[in-house]
Amino acid sequence: MARRKDPIIPDALLDQLLAGGDAKAAFDQNGLLDQLKKALAERVLKAEMDHHLAGDESGNRRNGYGRKTVLTDTGSVELSIPRDRASTFDPQLIGKYQRRFPGFDEKIISMYARGMSTREITGHLRELYGIEVSADLISAVTDAVLEEVAAWQTRPLEAVYPLVFLDALRVKIRDESLVRNKAIHIAIGVRVDGTKEVLGLWIEQNEGAKFWLRVLNELKNRGVEDILLAVVDGLKGFPEAIAAAFPETSVQTCIVHLLRHSMEFASWKDRKPVAAALKQVYDALDDTEAEKALTAFEQGPWGQKYEAIGKAWRRAWQEVIPFFAFPRDVRRILYTTNTIEALNSKLRRAVRAKGHFPNDEAALKLLFLVLNRAEKEWKMPAREWTAAKAQMAVLFGDRFTKAMNA
Repeated sequence: MARRKDPIIPDALLDQLLAGGDAKAAFDQNGLLDQLKKALAERVLKAEMDHHLAGDESGNRRNGYGRKTVLTDTGSVELSIPRDRASTFDPQLIGKYQRRFPGFDEKIISMYARGMSTREITGHLRELYGIEVSADLISAVTDAVLEEVAAWQTRPLEAVYPLVFLDALRVKIRDESLVRNKAIHIAIGVRVDGTKEVLGLWIEQNEGAKFWLRVLNELKNRGVEDILLAVVDGLKGFPEAIAAAFPETSVQTCIVHLLRHSMEFASWKDRKPVAAALKQVYDALDDTEAEKALTAFEQGPWGQKYEAIGKAWRRAWQEVIPFFAFPRDVRRILYTTNTIEALNSKLRRAVRAKGHFPNDEAALKLLFLVLNRAEKEWKMPAREWTAAKAQMAVLFGDRFTKAMNA
């Protein structure tokens, strides 16, 4: 049996701090925890002043204290801030013009990333903590994220990505007094070790091959030299756009997108049996068997009833074929909801909570925060990735070796 670790703070000291009082009261506003936070902050500020004066040979010295009320995640706290005669002391813990305790901004940003509006955050802080925070303050805190977005959007990337998912979703954004549907373009890269990262986020009026070419060229400018396999939706001209930027990249139509597109032609009552019939196609042993299964579907009752489905698969067939080069367990990486679909689900939830955005910057801000939270959850590669690596090493040879050595 594991031994219980000794507490960091001895029980005797805790008893002394509580002094026989109600332990629950320690969590109240201005209770013991707030008092400890105040005492610790003021002690740190004094230490900072000592350090500041120790390196000053001009005769500068202390000049009493000033008062400042700062917002914390549990309420407001009034601090005594040490001053110096030369007024050169600018503490690191609470800067001269800072009115929020470290961690407070992160709490606001976390609530915003969950889709809460500025008004909802204001009400939440008032109800739980008794803090009055203006909408302007919340906007200022979240707007600071835009600088982080700009830096993130231009950061250098890996030289080689074995797998990149490219997709777009629609959001409503106000533009010139009208609410328009705009396309949010997302690229997710899978590194050679199987870990994932969001490569970027772009907003455009419509999803189009020309804009995707611009995105791909931007990825090149940020250091991407090769993409082994790109998984895309069925957008017309997409394979040609990828070939223009990365000529050696294999293009794979996303099976999930193709299935969803197929279901648009079927009535609700027929969708389940139609999906089961199409599974015979994408679950085939190889591309030869898959084409036989597609022909059988086209000649069968569902293919006869919904001819458009067979035609849709035929149009995308050259971009479906690479899928069958992988064994079945590896194919799941390319069509399951573990990557782009799971991420899109999180983004759609946040978008639905907002309704529509006042401008492009507001949409970028929220979606970046959602992506940031999602990336923190991507700690382990997919369990099929080891098998996928072995297959890719055979299929892509030296190009995959370069990715391993990058």
